[in-house]
Amino acid sequence: MVYVTFIICFLAAVGLTPLVRKLAIRIGATDLPNARKVHKTIMPRMGGLAIYLAFIIGMLILWPDSSFTLPLIIGSVIIIITGILDDMYSLSPKVKIIAHFFAALVIVLSGINVSFINLPFNGVLHLYWLSIPLTLLWIMGITNAINLIDGLDGLAVGVSSIVILTIAGLSLTEGNLFVFSVSAILLGSTLGFLPYNFHPAKIFMGDTGSYFLGYIISVLALLGFKNVTLFSLVVPIIILAVPISDTLFAIIRRLVNRRPLTAPDKSHLHHCLLRFGFTQSQTVVLIYGMSAMFALAAILFSTSTLLGSMIIIIGVMLIIELVVEGVGLVSANYKPLLNTYKRILNLAKVK
Repeated sequence: MVYVTFIICFLAAVGLTPLVRKLAIRIGATDLPNARKVHKTIMPRMGGLAIYLAFIIGMLILWPDSSFTLPLIIGSVIIIITGILDDMYSLSPKVKIIAHFFAALVIVLSGINVSFINLPFNGVLHLYWLSIPLTLLWIMGITNAINLIDGLDGLAVGVSSIVILTIAGLSLTEGNLFVFSVSAILLGSTLGFLPYNFHPAKIFMGDTGSYFLGYIISVLALLGFKNVTLFSLVVPIIILAVPISDTLFAIIRRLVNRRPLTAPDKSHLHHCLLRFGFTQSQTVVLIYGMSAMFALAAILFSTSTLLGSMIIIIGVMLIIELVVEGVGLVSANYKPLLNTYKRILNLAKVK
C-alpha cells in the first residue's frame, strides 16, 4: 500500500503543480528579479502548495487515524498559510518566526520531543526542562535551513528529496513503519514537483514549499531517530549537513560582518559556487552530490562501532570546513585550515 500511495502522491503533484502555477500568477504570488536573485524574469511562486496537497492526500490514505496525523496537519497548515502569505506579501521576519514557533509548539504539545540523548557506553543524558526549548529550536531551525538553500532551480526540493530518501531507508531498517511511509509519500510529492522546478524552472516552490519541507523533515527526524544509539540527533544532523552548515555559516558570516541575522546576502553555498564559474545546473548537481555523500555518511554512522562513528563525525566536520574555506562561505580571507596546511608544506620544503 505504501508504494501505491507513493505513486498516487507523485501523480497528484504532477497534476496539481500546473494548477497551482496558474493560481500563483492570478493572486500575485510571484518572485520579481533583483540584485540578489539569480533568475531574470518574473516567476510564479507558491509551488510548495502542490507538494503539500499531494502529501495530505497520501496521509489521508495511509494514516487517517494515527495520533501523529492531526498534529502534523495542524502544524503544517500554520506553515502553509504563513508561506502563502509570505509568497504574496513578503511577511516580516518577526511574523514568520512567531508562526514557526506556534507550528513547532503544536508538535511539542502532541508529545513529540527530544527527552533524552543516548551517550556512548549505554549512558543516557536526560534533558528535563531543556527538552521543550531544544525541540522547538530544532524544528524552527530546520524549517528555516531548507528555506535558506532555496536559491536555485531545483536545489532545495532536490536536496530535500535526498534527505527524505535517506530518512525513509534508515527508518525502514529500524522497523519504523510510520516514518518510512510518511517519508515515502513526501518523497513522491517532491519528485512529482521536481520536473517543473529543475532548471529552467516553470515555477518556484517558494516559502510555501521550503518552510513546509523543512518543517516535515524536522518532525520526521525526531520521530525516526529518537532512539538511535550513540548520539540521538547526530544521524539527522549528518543527513541535513548541507542546509545546517549553510545556515550556521550564514549566521557566523553576518555576525562577523555585523549585519542583522535576517539580512539577505549572496554568499550562500550556491552563490559561492556560481562565482566559481559553475552553471546553475552544475551547481545544483554538485550540491546534490554533497547531500548524497553526507547521506551515505549518516547510513554508515548508524551501523558503525563507536570508533567508526567518531571517525565519520571527524571526517564530516573536516569536509565541511574544507568546503567552507574553499568556496569562501564565511569570507574570502577565512582559511585557517588551508593556511595551516600551506605553512606545513612550506616548513617541509625548507627542511
